[in-house]
Amino acid sequence: MELSGKGRLVTYTVIHISPAQFQAFAPYAVGIIELADGVRLPGMIRNVRFESLKVGMELAVDFDTTVPTQWPQWPRYFFREP
Repeated sequence: MELSGKGRLVTYTVIHISPAQFQAFAPYAVGIIELADGVRLPGMIRNVRFESLKVGMELAVDFDTTVPTQWPQWPRYFFREP
């Protein structure tokens, strides 16, 4: 199923103490985005200052094109400003 790829931030948190797999990203934001299709997806929010995050802001889905060397082994998506 193809999704729109754009939506609005429903909720978020900033992670300061992370699992070992994500320590290189800490601190990082994770949120739930409701896409225009009505689907809600959880994911990391990148390239947005924590102070700029607000419920209702528009975000877009993007993909990390680097090949993962450890967990997770699937293509990783994240959210960014459109």
